[in-house]
Amino acid sequence: MRVGVVTFPGSLDDADARRAVRLAGAEPVALWHADADLHGVDAVVLPGGFSYGDYLRCGAIARFAPVMEPLVEAAHGGLPVLGICNGFQVLCESHLLPGALIRNDHRKFNCVDQALVVESTATVWTSGYATGQRIVVPLKNGEGGYVADEKTLDGLEAEGRVVVRYAGGNPNGSYRDIAGISNERGNVVGLMPHPEHAVEDLTGPSTDGLTFFTSALKAVVGV
Repeated sequence: MRVGVVTFPGSLDDADARRAVRLAGAEPVALWHADADLHGVDAVVLPGGFSYGDYLRCGAIARFAPVMEPLVEAAHGGLPVLGICNGFQVLCESHLLPGALIRNDHRKFNCVDQALVVESTATVWTSGYATGQRIVVPLKNGEGGYVADEKTLDGLEAEGRVVVRYAGGNPNGSYRDIAGISNERGNVVGLMPHPEHAVEDLTGPSTDGLTFFTSALKAVVGV
């Protein structure tokens, strides 16, 4: 399995995402924001950081990057896509996921080991977890508050598209403690916490994040 990791100007966690892909047993493929195609990858990760300096809004410029045109088309066709932190913001700006991410309600940057509850295992990226499983994954953001109108929120809840939810306190004011969501098909997932920073005992608070990547590997190649 070949997993593309997109680097935008201002990306910070692209190398970490590629390492997580490698540890999961897949082949990481570096994709550049100006690429006109996805080079035949089987899945894509949009990593964290500050794409294009987060000018205008987080992810607002990245949605117009050349690589996003084939990515959006492929995502609609079923390509697995994971957006982490800034990548989640890019997915919302690209309308692959509903809602938006705004400044944390306490107006401070978060950098904590965050407890999460896995709400949905019906996605490409979370099928390896158990529903209700509690995991710990680093969270680091200044604009991580997930917001949407009540109709959208009710729809996400009713359709089982809330993928992970904050546990032990809401760190940024996200509506309904939502930390991550999916599209209807379950191939596109966005979340604010950073699973790529929880993939090995040496550096992470846990290895709980690795299952995001191994889940996709199993979903695509069945191993």
